[in-house]
Amino acid sequence: MCGILGIVGRGPVNQVLYDGLLLLQHRGQDAAGIATSPGDTFHMQKGNGLVRDVFRTRNMRSLRGRSGIAHVRYPTAGSASSPEEAQPFYVNAPFGITLAHNGNLTNSAQLTVEMFRRDRRHINTASDSEVLLNVLANALQAAAVGVSLDPDTIFRAVGELHGRVRGAYACVAEIAGYGVLAFRDPFGIRPLCFGVRETHGGSEYLVSSESVALEGLGFRLVRDVAPGEAIFIDLDGGLHTRQCAVNTALNPCVFEYVYFARPDSILDGASVYATRLKMGEYLAERIAANLRLGDIDVVMPIPDTSRPAAMQLASKLGLDYREGYLKNRYVGRTFIMPGQEVRERSVRQKLNAMSVEFRGKNVLLVDDSIVRGTTSHEIVQMARDSGANRVYFASAAPPVRYPNVYGIDMPTRGELIAHGRDDDQIRVAIGADALVYQDAAGMCQAIRDVNPVLQRFDCACFDGYYVTGDVTPEYLNALEASRLLNSRGTDEDAAGNQMNLQYRFSADDRG
Repeated sequence: MCGILGIVGRGPVNQVLYDGLLLLQHRGQDAAGIATSPGDTFHMQKGNGLVRDVFRTRNMRSLRGRSGIAHVRYPTAGSASSPEEAQPFYVNAPFGITLAHNGNLTNSAQLTVEMFRRDRRHINTASDSEVLLNVLANALQAAAVGVSLDPDTIFRAVGELHGRVRGAYACVAEIAGYGVLAFRDPFGIRPLCFGVRETHGGSEYLVSSESVALEGLGFRLVRDVAPGEAIFIDLDGGLHTRQCAVNTALNPCVFEYVYFARPDSILDGASVYATRLKMGEYLAERIAANLRLGDIDVVMPIPDTSRPAAMQLASKLGLDYREGYLKNRYVGRTFIMPGQEVRERSVRQKLNAMSVEFRGKNVLLVDDSIVRGTTSHEIVQMARDSGANRVYFASAAPPVRYPNVYGIDMPTRGELIAHGRDDDQIRVAIGADALVYQDAAGMCQAIRDVNPVLQRFDCACFDGYYVTGDVTPEYLNALEASRLLNSRGTDEDAAGNQMNLQYRFSADDRG
């Protein structure tokens, strides 16, 4: 999972992009990057680490220009310490282009071969974002007449890209000397929206993975980018939009609402906070049907994402609500950390149980989901160590039984605690006295209750149905084999974790 930004402003945009990345830091804590353009020059700074670690004052001063894009990345197996895969990526032919991408291409390997054999383009990293950039560059070359571009040409190129690329992708790109382009895959799996801010110099447009970045920077949310749609913001502030794909269908990733997105964001017209409250209501019905309410003394959330669901659940069932775990906010999300040992070690560093809230009580712990089960097992044990009498566990999402191939780092079936186990076996594995899962119908209906327009979702990690239609057992086996191979790699030298790049070309080089 990643966070992306793209802006065309009326003045310097380096600080806006930096502040926007801070607002999207929850979407990626492994690497960050910003690329700006004052016209015919790109200035780029990217590297491994949190936003605050990647950028220094000298870096910010070098990021000149009133347009640019930015990216935060979360770690995936085998690439967590590779600075070469930090984004944005850059290509200089036929037009200078920077690109940042959130998602995952399911035909990346095929495209890499095609790029080399047919299009004479070399892919230098294992990142599918670099593949996507080269597909776009090649499409622009084919669509362009002469050495200049216009919105129609750019939109034709995006249409060509949609015809070649498979998977989930929300992208921002800047074409030097022309403006910022943003587009979303035909299934609308990964989120993307844009907003506007009026200044004395005119309108400024900002594209973002989540609305929280728009609102936090003073932009008014205009709307979400539609599946298959592209928007182009020229350097004069003109906004151009076009549907560039056929057979589009909105299938947003349900895990965004369950876990990833900030609760104060609005995704595809649905408040994330409101959907999590609704998930708590539907989970309450499951609790009432499966547990004796008189046996539950208190409801406790696992901070922070499950708090709205736990509060609403307790309210609907008339149970006491307490905060039993204190979170250390300086430890990253555990299930997206690379390596099981690292995740296990970090759980108790991240959470501390307050014994006064547990001692002698039957507690119902509510979490947003159970993925690998590492956190759940440690949390249950912490409750027991703090004196809990009985520990019940509830998940606001169904069992995660299948790999996610659209940009979330849980691709192997063997890592998922629910794969090949029934609910009681999972209960035993995490050490709980009882376990209650939300069902898929309740999870999806919670989102529909907030925005009835949303009828279909990408629920692949819960139901095994992959909306792009090209994910086969052979693909999943190859993905898992690749992940195992990559996980054996060694860390890069820390001295190579920062890259400060500048690309320059004249107007005559654009062709």
